[in-house]
Amino acid sequence: MVPDGTVRNVGASIGVFGGTFDPPHVGHLVTAVNVRHALALDRVLLVVANQPWQKVGTRSISAAADRLAMVEAAVRGVDGLEASSAEIDRGGDSYTADTLADLARSHPGADLFLVLGADAAAGLTTWERSDEVRDLARLVVVDRPGAPAGGVPDGWRWDHVEVPRLEVSSTELRARVRDGRPLDYLLPRDVVACVRERRLYRDDP
Repeated sequence: MVPDGTVRNVGASIGVFGGTFDPPHVGHLVTAVNVRHALALDRVLLVVANQPWQKVGTRSISAAADRLAMVEAAVRGVDGLEASSAEIDRGGDSYTADTLADLARSHPGADLFLVLGADAAAGLTTWERSDEVRDLARLVVVDRPGAPAGGVPDGWRWDHVEVPRLEVSSTELRARVRDGRPLDYLLPRDVVACVRERRLYRDDP
């Protein structure tokens, strides 16, 4: 660490996988682990959104502290995966451009890889300050095996990584909690314990 508090990570490669993670499930972990392996990244950060601007007003969203606790539980003991509270610490609406800029400042010289699905990649030009996102990170577009690579706007640096398609939905998982159905093997064991300890999703509409 240098006197200004930044961390010198020249040559480091960092995956940035953002989301609401309400809750984080096995599909998220499979994506993060496979991206890290395919691109030989040093680590992948699961960045918990503070206020996900795309979802605010569409449904009830769990408190950021609860979602961070679940992600911390999910990555516990998983080599190379880390929970990040960067967007929560910054406060306000969560924009990828701000998160990447913060990481670039705190990790000078590191290569940033933004992990997202093919659908999100196709809509990149609608993102807040998408030009800054393009300049700060290389995209990692994940999709199921055999899916055609593409859909990324011109001018972006990107890689395509195939990830096993697991039909796991956070919406369905919240409904399972509400209905008392099993969560085993859909959520990591520590996340199931976290959901129960914090009494999450029991009153979801």
